[in-house]
Amino acid sequence: MTQVLTTSRQTMQSSNGTGPATTPILQVQNISKRFKAHGEQRSLQQTVINLLGRNRDRAAQNAFWPLRNISFDVYPGESVGLVGHNGSGKSTLLKLITGILEPTEGQIQVNGRLSSLLELGAGFHPDLTGRENIFLNGAIYGLSRKEMHARLGSIIDFAELHDFIDTPVKHYSSGMYVRLGFAVAIHAEPDLLLVDEVLAVGDAAFQHKCLDAIQAFRRRGGTLLMVSHDLGSIQNICNRAIWLEKGHMRIDGRPIDVAMHYLNRVAEGEKQAAKGTNLPALENGLRWGSGRVLLESVQICAENGAAQSVFKTGDEMVIRIRYRCQEPVEPPVIGLSIHHQSGAHICGPNTDFGELTLPAGQTAGEVTYRIPWLSLLPGAYQVTAAVVHRQTQEMYDYHDRAYAFRVYPGASHEQYGLVTLRGEWGSRSEGVKG
Repeated sequence: MTQVLTTSRQTMQSSNGTGPATTPILQVQNISKRFKAHGEQRSLQQTVINLLGRNRDRAAQNAFWPLRNISFDVYPGESVGLVGHNGSGKSTLLKLITGILEPTEGQIQVNGRLSSLLELGAGFHPDLTGRENIFLNGAIYGLSRKEMHARLGSIIDFAELHDFIDTPVKHYSSGMYVRLGFAVAIHAEPDLLLVDEVLAVGDAAFQHKCLDAIQAFRRRGGTLLMVSHDLGSIQNICNRAIWLEKGHMRIDGRPIDVAMHYLNRVAEGEKQAAKGTNLPALENGLRWGSGRVLLESVQICAENGAAQSVFKTGDEMVIRIRYRCQEPVEPPVIGLSIHHQSGAHICGPNTDFGELTLPAGQTAGEVTYRIPWLSLLPGAYQVTAAVVHRQTQEMYDYHDRAYAFRVYPGASHEQYGLVTLRGEWGSRSEGVKG
């Protein structure tokens, strides 16, 4: 059985920080969901035979369980992210919580008003206008017509659908569906908000607007349960994460810890897929890729070119990368990523962003990334190096946080945060009365 690493929630603080929240807003207890295999029990005759037990074993073998024995509590004010591969059961779990699906085993208890945005246009009637669907969804969320009238203007403003609000939603684009659905969900002022990956459909500006609205919702003490493949969003928005794998809970804990375990599993999977590509192993399983282009060495150096792992804020740093092509490929893109010891992503430069095109047809080469003035504040840092195909994003070779360095106090006297902006303070006197 897969081991589940959990964090105790019995002493979880309430959203206002005044004391422990003793009553969870969401209780998921030993939830399992079973789907029938295609073709199972197609006729009344088959149903009777199965009830008599003749095909019981065969039906059990053909059953598909997207979730098995899932248990966790969510307390008021928490923001919980669900991560995992496609098919791991994340969306199924949200549908069970909202009541769209019924669990095969176990119980779910929601103690408060629930609002959700799980599927594109879920709850919309295609022949009704946007305005009519606002009131329809409001009724689904348990709000009166008077309450929805009070929110109507804000919803239309948020969705930016003033010119189309009286148009049937069957004529809406996918982006318009998302904007209207999210606007209604967030303005329903729920106690618990469920958000699926559907936000990825919207444009960048709307995504930022949604993230701002979610953060405001959290500041008001709202509770959030969200699904996302963007681990950066999970770490930035959530104070807790749950990793689902093949229908089982793997880890329930801090987002940074869950993300690292999940990424290591992804790395192991790609490493297994890359067997036979002559890809050398890197310590701790932190390397994967197709191996068609290899990063032969990555060195963090001082300005004189000597390898170095200790720097001061304000020092010059040079990262030198040697690569070799195992077969003819188009000029690849080489990139870096720098992370703080807390897991925060500092930056991600690459040769494409830097408008450096590597020579075509070469079998080996070297690139350097020079940082003339290191703006990082004291702490421990890790460097990821990668080489990818420019168009297809095929990962040739990925070294995940495999190179470390430490920064000590130097040219900057700042002590808090991750970087210094090298700003300058100034003042101007307006006159002082004795």
